Amino acid sequence: MEYSYLSYRTLSTDPGVYIFRSEDGEVLYVGKAKNLKRRVSSYFQNKDLGEKTKVLVSKIKTIETIRVDSELESLLLEANLIKKYDPRYNAKLTDGKAYILARITAKDSAPKILLARRNEDKNSIYFGPFPSSNDLKVVLKLIRKIFPYQSVNNHPKRYCLYYHLGLCPCPPMFTNSEQTKEYKKTVRHIIQFFEGNTKDIIHELENERGELSKNENFEEAAEIQKKIDSIIMITSRKHNPFEYEINPNLRADLRSNETEELKKVLNENGVNVAKLDRVECYDISNISGIHAVGSMVVFTNGEKDRSNYRRFKIKRPPKVVPNDFAMMREVITRRLDHKEWGIPDLIIVDGGKGQISSAKKALFDQNCEIPLIGIAKREELLITSDFNVIRLPRTSHALNLVKRIRDEAHRFAITYHKKLRSKYLLSAESVGVRKI
Repeated sequence: MEYSYLSYRTLSTDPGVYIFRSEDGEVLYVGKAKNLKRRVSSYFQNKDLGEKTKVLVSKIKTIETIRVDSELESLLLEANLIKKYDPRYNAKLTDGKAYILARITAKDSAPKILLARRNEDKNSIYFGPFPSSNDLKVVLKLIRKIFPYQSVNNHPKRYCLYYHLGLCPCPPMFTNSEQTKEYKKTVRHIIQFFEGNTKDIIHELENERGELSKNENFEEAAEIQKKIDSIIMITSRKHNPFEYEINPNLRADLRSNETEELKKVLNENGVNVAKLDRVECYDISNISGIHAVGSMVVFTNGEKDRSNYRRFKIKRPPKVVPNDFAMMREVITRRLDHKEWGIPDLIIVDGGKGQISSAKKALFDQNCEIPLIGIAKREELLITSDFNVIRLPRTSHALNLVKRIRDEAHRFAITYHKKLRSKYLLSAESVGVRKI
């Protein structure tokens, strides 16, 4: 297995797992990070490290990183790698305290999900170790909202607080074998979740939802759909996070698959794109036209290219009624004035026909022919510049890519809008202007 060996100064800012190795290749330490570059850099730039950490840093010869798509994936992958390598400095840096484990009492009539420090019960299934109990609690909290479970041994034979919150199937609920069977199916899904098999869970739930709908049990089918939506939301992708260990280039492969699928979908629907090396997305943020701003984010080969992000303070805000369409036209017009920024292979606007029409006018005025699409906010539909609607399944790689780009443009616009608004409020306070 080959990994990319990188200087910490050139690391990605994406979430992922990092592995410190010694000169002879021994794994010294495994850690996770929301931002790989920032976290790894802290080991080398912080002058106030503890003595044990200083010893660790002195022995680091190479750094391996595995980028992932979400913090949850990095957490599960970190636990898997710690179990695999048992790095001595992971143990030493916790002052000898045993790592936390997730324990599932799978053979109980009503299995419990518990925390444990040691693997001592042969009738239980253990997952981990997790370097932090808080990390494990985050995972369990997410899981419990989808799959309620009992979390204490010897549960009282009455309804508890968590039952009323919809998080615990208490003993009084198990009045027949069918209810016990349903709960054990829930526990099996939790085990699949820890194993990284979210795709299998979703497939099984979709089959169950289909049967319920077929029998016209629509309310129960709707509840199953909520679980499916929640799993998709918290895991982002439907692949096993441990695949990153097998293929450290998995993220790059996924991005390539996304861009290729999007290119194919667009060409099949009359949007002629030769390549998608550079994609730009635009969004507008304002409150009733006040402090209106626009954002431009750039994705290169399916990845964020933050160095090319741009933000725009609207110069000509509407005097009477806020007009997002006019603002969109202004932003794209100003962007097209900067030929030195390069030409995108595709422009995406956050919105429907109105935003697309505004972008088309800006392109026409500048005599530019650049492929253009919009993404409708609620329905998550792609709309071409000819106003043709492209409906893609929720699991589509192409749709996931466009949504991720759109969400980043939205985040960037809101961040700038909040900054301007805060600056205004502070200046208003300094001169005694009453805030509204």
